[in-house]
Amino acid sequence: MTSVVFVHGTGVRAKSYENSFARVAAGLGRVRPDIRVVRCFWGEEHGASLGLGGASVPPRAKSRGVGDAPLGEVLDEDDPLAVWALLEVDPLAELREFAEAAKARRGGGARPGFAPGRQDPWQAVADKVRGLSLEAVTGGESPAATGGRASLDELVSDLAPHLGPATGRVAHEISRTLGGTPPTDGIEAIAARAVYALAVQRAEGPHGDDEPLAVDGADRDTLVGVLTDQLGGTGRGGFAARAAKSVAVRALNSYLSPLSSLAHTFRGGITGKSVPASGDILRYQVRGAGVRAAIRTAVREAAEGGGGPVVLLAHSLGGIACVDLLADPTERPPEVELLVTVGSQAPFLYELDALTALRRGEPLPGTFPRWINVYDEQDLLGFVGEKVFPDRVTDWRVTTRQPFPRAHTSYFAHQRLYELLAPELPT
Repeated sequence: MTSVVFVHGTGVRAKSYENSFARVAAGLGRVRPDIRVVRCFWGEEHGASLGLGGASVPPRAKSRGVGDAPLGEVLDEDDPLAVWALLEVDPLAELREFAEAAKARRGGGARPGFAPGRQDPWQAVADKVRGLSLEAVTGGESPAATGGRASLDELVSDLAPHLGPATGRVAHEISRTLGGTPPTDGIEAIAARAVYALAVQRAEGPHGDDEPLAVDGADRDTLVGVLTDQLGGTGRGGFAARAAKSVAVRALNSYLSPLSSLAHTFRGGITGKSVPASGDILRYQVRGAGVRAAIRTAVREAAEGGGGPVVLLAHSLGGIACVDLLADPTERPPEVELLVTVGSQAPFLYELDALTALRRGEPLPGTFPRWINVYDEQDLLGFVGEKVFPDRVTDWRVTTRQPFPRAHTSYFAHQRLYELLAPELPT
């Protein structure tokens, strides 16, 4: 039986790895039930941590320096991924900007009253938001539901416990900021995106401590489209109205200005939370032998337990470690027939002459196995290898339809990846 050893990337710890492993095992199981997926979790033993409790992080000074120059408009209003990048940081930013524009159209006069018995139209919108449901996504009313996308079912399951609080928050914001302003078109899609972004934020924990949800952009757009439909809107999951895009442009530009100050204020917490991701990379560069030894052990145990060929499926830093392992003739486990790197920086490090086992200009050894390298153009940490290692690497471009950095963590929620891998895995 063929064994696929799943090697994680930087910043992954036990809970996160188990979630990712389950996703990979389910994805491969749908297309190749004969495949055996094997763990290779190195993060706990060989990953980085602040061993002195953050003693190296400087305290926040109370005085301020000279401010930065005003930011220009940095959001391309024709790029919906830029809007999602904004909502990843602040789920209500687009809605607040919409409300500011509505107030500006009303002018500076007093809040208009309403005749007895007449409901503020924005209250009716808020009530609709509170009544949003995910049942239509998988209950047969959504076109994608009939397609049987397991990743969409998983997304609904992840977000369902958080939908109520998210809809309540968005409904409150609509009532608070839009009440008394004239009715305006376009709120449906903006509210749906805000509900979705808030639900994702809650699912990942109040401080982002939980594993980032791996979400395919097609599933996100389907879910947002269903919510938009329930609110009576059009343009399922899209950004058809230029007015809505202009709202997002203004929201992002107004949001970015205070970010630098906030980052300094919360530097200690930010540094602590970023240590697993950035620290693992730094630690690997000087003490990577333990990671490679863990991979070699997992390969040997997979070969002995499965009795067949072994495939290494490696994400991010895991791909770098696998390339280093397989390029070193003194370390290479002979059982590996195929290497699949996903969102990996190995070709980039080779070009920088920063790989451990292979200097720039040296070819891959003849014993190096077949190599498939998967990347998404939106993933700034995913690189291509065909021009770096001609005739030795096959690049596959996938499109998760996610902005960075979520594009880097969403590969294994993308069903197309498993469909591409199915015929390539040895039998």
